[in-house]
Amino acid sequence: MSMIGKSLVHYEISAEIGRGGMGEVYQAKDTKLGRDVAIKVLPEEFALDKDRVTRFQREAKLLASLNHPNIAAIYGLEKSEGTHFLVMELIEGDTLRDRIKSGPIPVEEALKLALQMAEALEAAHEKGVIHRDLKPANIKVTPDGKVKVLDFGLAKAYAGEQGNVSLADSPTISAAATQQGVILGTAAYMSPEQARGKPVDRRADIWAFGVVLYEMLTGKTAFSGDDVTDTLASVVKLDANMEMLPANLHPRVREVINRCLQKEPKKRYSGISDAQYEIEQVLSDKSGVFVQPSLITKPKKELRVGIPVVSAIAFLCLIVAGVAVWYLKPTQPLHLNRSYYELPEDQQFGIHTSPFLGVSPDGRKFVYSTTGGIYVRSLDELDARHISGSDDDAVDMFFSPDGNWIGYWSVNDRQMKKIAISGGAPVTITNAENTAGPIWYEDDTIVYGQQGIGILRISANGGTPETIIKGDGGVFICPQILPGGESVLFTNVTSVPYTIMVQSLKSGERKELVEGDSAQYLSTGHIIYSLDNNLMAVPFDVDKLETVGGPVSIIEGVFRQTAPQWAVSDSGTLVYVPGTTGISQQPSTLVWVDHEGNEDPLPAAPDIYANIKISPDSTRVALARTVNRNQDIWIWDFVRNTMTRLTFDETDDLNPIWTPDSQRIIFGSDRGERASIYWKAADGTGEVEQLASLPEEWIWPMSLSSDGNILFFGNWNPIGLNNIGMLPMEGDRTPQLLLQEKYNEEYPQISPDGRWLAYTSNESGQMEVFIRPFPNVDSGGRWQVSMNGGGGPLWAPDGHELFYYSSDGTMVVSVETEPTFKLGTPQTLPITGPYIGWDISPDGKRFLMLKRIEAEADESRTEESRTINIVLNWFKELKERVPVD
Repeated sequence: MSMIGKSLVHYEISAEIGRGGMGEVYQAKDTKLGRDVAIKVLPEEFALDKDRVTRFQREAKLLASLNHPNIAAIYGLEKSEGTHFLVMELIEGDTLRDRIKSGPIPVEEALKLALQMAEALEAAHEKGVIHRDLKPANIKVTPDGKVKVLDFGLAKAYAGEQGNVSLADSPTISAAATQQGVILGTAAYMSPEQARGKPVDRRADIWAFGVVLYEMLTGKTAFSGDDVTDTLASVVKLDANMEMLPANLHPRVREVINRCLQKEPKKRYSGISDAQYEIEQVLSDKSGVFVQPSLITKPKKELRVGIPVVSAIAFLCLIVAGVAVWYLKPTQPLHLNRSYYELPEDQQFGIHTSPFLGVSPDGRKFVYSTTGGIYVRSLDELDARHISGSDDDAVDMFFSPDGNWIGYWSVNDRQMKKIAISGGAPVTITNAENTAGPIWYEDDTIVYGQQGIGILRISANGGTPETIIKGDGGVFICPQILPGGESVLFTNVTSVPYTIMVQSLKSGERKELVEGDSAQYLSTGHIIYSLDNNLMAVPFDVDKLETVGGPVSIIEGVFRQTAPQWAVSDSGTLVYVPGTTGISQQPSTLVWVDHEGNEDPLPAAPDIYANIKISPDSTRVALARTVNRNQDIWIWDFVRNTMTRLTFDETDDLNPIWTPDSQRIIFGSDRGERASIYWKAADGTGEVEQLASLPEEWIWPMSLSSDGNILFFGNWNPIGLNNIGMLPMEGDRTPQLLLQEKYNEEYPQISPDGRWLAYTSNESGQMEVFIRPFPNVDSGGRWQVSMNGGGGPLWAPDGHELFYYSSDGTMVVSVETEPTFKLGTPQTLPITGPYIGWDISPDGKRFLMLKRIEAEADESRTEESRTINIVLNWFKELKERVPVD
């Protein structure tokens, strides 16, 4: 029953703060002393046990003796009409649990908070008080950054010798865990000795300290499970995944966590002061809380040549709307402020391989695209508002300088558009096969990149684009005119590694600055950019057009599948989606699946696999496997149950295809100037030989005719479209384009008899599966197979069925070719599960599929794809982390 509005002695209760197994917590007014306090009303059953009341009073006296600025004070233990309650200091601010919901806490800030936690623990331990239930929910951070640890020792005070308690967020583990000396705590933060029901000392707090520090730095709990039993088993048996920590974290911080999380208490620090000393040394280290920038891993190419053009365009580009509005002088917030926005259940972010975030120049609004259109959220409102009339395939969004219009690129319409922030009919600015990172300037012009053409400028009211930097077949994204208007910052993603460059508009002189992508210059004097899943910063001299000093990682764990999802305004508002990678990069397993959906897993270890292809002799499967962020071709032997590496190049190899005799493997690779087609003997002997390439265009193999005479390939051209071509495997092997139209045509799969070509196309507005006759692809007819979206067509070995996947599930359609071509009605197969790739066995009885590991994939989907972190006045932190001389 709520007690709001009631009085306990001279305490007038005004609001509920929280509730849990140890009672209900209210805000109240002490009418005698005229101060606000927190009241913890203990459960009714508490008063029925006189021995427990006596023990609690004894413990409460000891707890009240704690007097430290980082410990929430206990003022007294009171009783009113049979109700026992604690009177405690009222602490304003958020708990660490609330903070961590928004993602990892910046390293330096986390260490400063941890230092205050350690000071609180040290003071309590000197008094003989053990917390026993240290966790983020029991740690508050006041608005001025001061840590206050709550509920010191209350677990013991409540449980006493024979307590059987369920703390908030912490079910009682077992009867054995309620005996003398055993204190119940939240399972995920309990030390191994607590989990085993053994007596504890202050080293249990040291363990919990390490768990909390780990969670602050990673945004993830160190130990977890489906229920309390599984969580406790994780605590006792498993080690924390230290790879989740920032890759360039100061080694002393890693050592602190490692020592705190030793399973045997005697191997931990003997006192929390040891951890406190190490953290102080890190914070005083002149080199900072990260290792030297030279140790930072170089970026790997995120752009996969097998990806359709929609994801091959500037999807590494970041929406930076309003950032280059140099003459605006927005009011800076007074304090660094962090919050987050969780998408409602009925919304889902749009295309993950495109930038789907944008922020207004004044930093007071941000937009995000969903499968239902664009939403705008003002920071002074609770909910986002749908912009009526906006397209549901909008990407690359950017604001007008006055914040009244949103520009974007429509994937299906291939148009740059603008729409009033209040909604209405979109206005077409120009037709564009892609718009790589547009920015809207004060002079009402928009600058953007376009593959193969270069960097363009166009009036926001439409017209003919002007080329300001020629692409010469290259791919330039995220262009930004620097202050003074005489030079342009952009990212060159033509080849690996991607490089951030600056070019003079007068002389044409071009400089390479750093390796990375999605660069943006800020008025603070920094260039920020993406490097893998990190947001980096480096000081930049805009007069000399040179970087000053080395780059520093400032945000670890920014979601990207191909595009990094962050945006920042020149007023200092940062928005980003926390996470590490997209679903496509999650580990998967190899499983046989029959037409009824029955699974038979292979013994191959889970890993990041793609592009599986079974050998014609049914003895092996070739696949692309990513190890240490490098993709190569590997072969799994069905007989020997072994995995063997076939290619060893530092660039990415993908899309393996067997020759009909199972002796050679054809594959695509970035090892040249651009993606081309190669092959190698399947037994690993001999050298890699190039089969074909196209100047200034990318090609990659997709299927081979059953006689091995014709290879069908995908092609991505400089204007940003995917086409389909073929390569004769005999003679001079000259590539020829088969389908080269104004929309994307991809994934060519030739029928077993070589007469029919299945492929996907977006000519209807979304990707669908089509069939054309071969070789008469232009005038022999065209049939649409799928009706509700489709991809990944796969012929049955006898050619009488075509399989594909769609939003309706795994589909099959019958195909008759005699006396005339005829398609049956698509049918849904009873095949379910998180499958992300497939091939069919030569006998046609089953599929070999890549099954995404469910737990990790779901976590990626919910935690990495539904939350937007918002940081106001972020420039304050940026300047502290990366000073500009």
